[in-house]
Amino acid sequence: MINPTEVNSLIRLLDDPDGEIFEHVHQKLLSYGPEAITYLETAWEEAFDPIQQERIANLVHEIQFRIVKKDLQLWHQGGAFDLLQGILIVNRYQYPDLDEQKVINQIEGIKRDIWIQMMHEASPAEQIKLINHVFYNIYGFSGNTTNHQDPQNSYLSQVLETKKGSQTSLAIIYSIIAQKLDIPVYGVNLPQHFILAYMDESMQSEFDGGILFYINAFNKGFIFGRRDVDMFLKQLNLKFDKQFYEPCSNTDIIKRVLRNLISAYEHLGSAEKVEELNELLGILDTPGL
Repeated sequence: MINPTEVNSLIRLLDDPDGEIFEHVHQKLLSYGPEAITYLETAWEEAFDPIQQERIANLVHEIQFRIVKKDLQLWHQGGAFDLLQGILIVNRYQYPDLDEQKVINQIEGIKRDIWIQMMHEASPAEQIKLINHVFYNIYGFSGNTTNHQDPQNSYLSQVLETKKGSQTSLAIIYSIIAQKLDIPVYGVNLPQHFILAYMDESMQSEFDGGILFYINAFNKGFIFGRRDVDMFLKQLNLKFDKQFYEPCSNTDIIKRVLRNLISAYEHLGSAEKVEELNELLGILDTPGL
């Protein structure tokens, strides 16, 4: 347990002009971790000095960023099995105080609305048609074509609120919902495009990898075939590579989200955010389970 009097005394020293004292106080407050945040936020509200306010805000961010790094590391080292958990950790980078249960409930709500209308004997194409109807027509999700460089396109909570997102974020929500309904839809890391594959392990062959068809979540759930992927790669002058056709890992999906965010913040000139997101990317480049 931390001593409130001691913490508050340290916070008052944050505007000390002596660099050595400031550094000592800064490190001591950092060592308290998340427990110090409430005290820091209260002090920020009461502070009149802009330097002190800025130092408090930076310290809160530093503590929260450390938590995000630790959470991402644990998720990755634990096998990265839960995609929703992974994307929520990324969301925490920008929205540390978000009520994550609300996000989970929103996704469960969409899943329930699809499940209610789901026929037991529906074919794969019929299943996708129903998901598309609920996801795009009833809920109104669409690709953000007017401002595709906006970092908000990559934060799950914002995409669920605005119903607009990037190729990757829409595909993530789509695949999480499909998998919750036991429909085998997984992300495929295609260059310049993030698409989904409908898997059928029962008919796996060395030619199709057990993929019935592909889905473009950015384009209203449009269904297309392997030949379309061939043509797209040909346009990009890319040689055949198995990874462009088959589902990728959850780690690869989160890495793609982080790269999208890095690109968006580079565009905005936010050097600090670019640096921090590169740190998060580095965590996922180390071997997991």
